[in-house]
Amino acid sequence: MKIYLSLMLLFPLFGAAISSLFGRKLPRRLVETIACAAVWGSFVCAFLAACTYRAPEKVTLGDWLSAFDLLAPLSLYLDPLSLSLAVMIGFVCGLIHVYSVFYMAKELDYARFFALLNLFVFAMLTLILAENLPLLYLGWEGVGFCSYLLIGFWYTDKRNADAGRKAFITTRVGDTALVIAVAWLFQLTGSLSITQLNGMAFLLPGGVITGIGLLLLVGAMGKSAQVPLMVWLPDAMAGPTPVSAMIHAATMVTAGVYLLARMFPLIGGSATVTAAVAVTGGVTAFYGASCALAQRDLKRVLAFSTISQIGYMMLGVGAGAITAATFHLLVHAFFKALLFLGAGCVISAMHHEQDIFKMGGLRRTLPLTFWCYLAGAACLAGLPFTGGFFSKDSILAALWLKGGGLYRGLYLLALLTALLTAFYSFRMVYLVFCGENGRPHVHAELKAMQWVLIPLALLGLFGGLLNLPDYLGGGFLNGFFARLSGGAAAEASHLEELALQGVASVLALAGLLAAHLRYGGKARAQRLKESALSSSALTMFLLNGWYFDRLYHAILIRPYQALSGVLWRRMDEGVIDDSLDRLAAGLGASGSWLGGWTTGRISVYIFSFAAGGALILGYLAWLTL
Repeated sequence: MKIYLSLMLLFPLFGAAISSLFGRKLPRRLVETIACAAVWGSFVCAFLAACTYRAPEKVTLGDWLSAFDLLAPLSLYLDPLSLSLAVMIGFVCGLIHVYSVFYMAKELDYARFFALLNLFVFAMLTLILAENLPLLYLGWEGVGFCSYLLIGFWYTDKRNADAGRKAFITTRVGDTALVIAVAWLFQLTGSLSITQLNGMAFLLPGGVITGIGLLLLVGAMGKSAQVPLMVWLPDAMAGPTPVSAMIHAATMVTAGVYLLARMFPLIGGSATVTAAVAVTGGVTAFYGASCALAQRDLKRVLAFSTISQIGYMMLGVGAGAITAATFHLLVHAFFKALLFLGAGCVISAMHHEQDIFKMGGLRRTLPLTFWCYLAGAACLAGLPFTGGFFSKDSILAALWLKGGGLYRGLYLLALLTALLTAFYSFRMVYLVFCGENGRPHVHAELKAMQWVLIPLALLGLFGGLLNLPDYLGGGFLNGFFARLSGGAAAEASHLEELALQGVASVLALAGLLAAHLRYGGKARAQRLKESALSSSALTMFLLNGWYFDRLYHAILIRPYQALSGVLWRRMDEGVIDDSLDRLAAGLGASGSWLGGWTTGRISVYIFSFAAGGALILGYLAWLTL
């Protein structure tokens, strides 16, 4: 197992090193081959580890941090949670790398791009396999650093550079909370081992666990773009589309959910923390779905969709259903990567046009993309018997079985979100693929890119087989995760589960019908005409993400700018610089005055010397009187 885990990390790290150090001197095809082979090699190691897995295992690769009581070796931990994510990350990121070869075919700075993609995979694998919190934090910051560079990959465009900085700064808020939680845990327990900390929950006071849990939640909010730290993710669409697919599907935004699931044995005993996680997830899920209803940019629709779906995962964690949350995380990775890569095909065919109201007619010109994208939209909408249906239903069932007014209320909110999700999913499909508006250009790279969509479409549609409900034979993940804290959640009776799935099915089909009536057939042309008119206040409210950006600008950025102006003009320039300038001017004037005494005539100097000597002698004589 040690060799598998070591190579799983070393392959993408080696690929990143080769691309960054020698990429510009090597042939392009060789760089692309090495980058893709590195990730697929990591996937093969993860797959072999899954085949030989028997029980949770800790592997120490070597020493790292060691000072006084602080011990944090390079230790990896493989259990059902980390193993399932490692396999998913390797496979999905491998497909994204292959897709990137064709999508970035005309990009001159390909070496930097593939180096960062490989480093991104290495950082995410480090995060999920880490056995101690410092190593987890190294991967945590690694994905943040790579996302900053990849979102702003085309940094010559100021908007792209600003989007990268926005993501980096916003996530730092959550990262600060995570650092405080890590330091607090070490001060209390003297340990940074995740497995040891999870076993110490009964030793810590309830208030302390609540405080640590809330800090970890804030960390997860930043990295997983949950309310109120979600404003960076829609702007992260500035990067290349394969980058968006990696961030949204297999890497960065899932890190927050993973952190809470990994530390759930420690924080799950606090009802306050679990309720806070569930409320955060419920509000975020509704927020993302509502904003997606009004978006015009294809990638921003998917971005708000990710915010919403990560909210569902947080709902699962808050309900104590770690298996359900991980199930949805895995299936979501498949269909969200599919949707983003499908969007990349559409954008590439439409000459990089991203406004869905300026598209149309692609169902006939891009049939393969259409059918794969339709499969992804069906999974996102949770249509019956798709992978998204089973994974989302498992979270809804966990909320219902949790009971109590809070969780039943969140269940109803999640149902409303499911209805909105089905509506905006097929709004997207009708506007992009139906009608006659588009004039796509099907080039050779696009034909190759489309084939990557097929395995993702199949995994999305049939991903429900990972964890079927009991009345259909039971699920693999339920048994695999049984020993995890929160893995064996409460189970519904067959009748109750059928009833819950029936309600979810009706809402998903109702959302599809509403989208068809609103955007299908002749109604689509009417919507296109309306899009050219001024938007209503509600549409603008949703289009601008509930104006959270303006709110933060008003309460954070403007006061900071005002304070900076005062410190700059009045303190730095008015006090510090002015005082130094006046002192320099005074010294200069004194020097000029003294310099006036220098005439260059020896007779004047002798006379002055004699006069000075006479004055000194006169003074000494006066003292003797």
